[in-house]
Amino acid sequence: MSLADYFDNVKGIGILGTADREGRVDLAIYARPHVLDEETVAFIMGDHLSHRNVAANPHAAYLFVVEAEGYNGLRLYLTKESEETDPQKIEGMRRKSRREEGHAARPSYLVYFKVDEVRRLVGSALEEAQQTVS
Repeated sequence: MSLADYFDNVKGIGILGTADREGRVDLAIYARPHVLDEETVAFIMGDHLSHRNVAANPHAAYLFVVEAEGYNGLRLYLTKESEETDPQKIEGMRRKSRREEGHAARPSYLVYFKVDEVRRLVGSALEEAQQTVS
């Protein structure tokens, strides 16, 4: 199963970890990533600390915990590649439920990340994560 299929078919909670230039860490609740391909994901970010952090330090980690008994999910290790501010592109990417909440009125950024590594929530090895996703 691809990352896109995985995130389309699971429910859970996501946490994006970022750090500023000096290494001070921040964690924030984030929706599932927009999976563009197996090596690229995007997040719509507001004008908040996470966005300021990836502007200064491109490395981030996304932890996703599946809504189920046990410890299932994935960890994505990411590097920021680019971002854009085109409101039409951002709204086109925004999930329907978020569009209805009026997020378009706030400053937003569509931030693209390279997926450096995928690991299971508990454990390691990309092969193991791929078996979990399959």
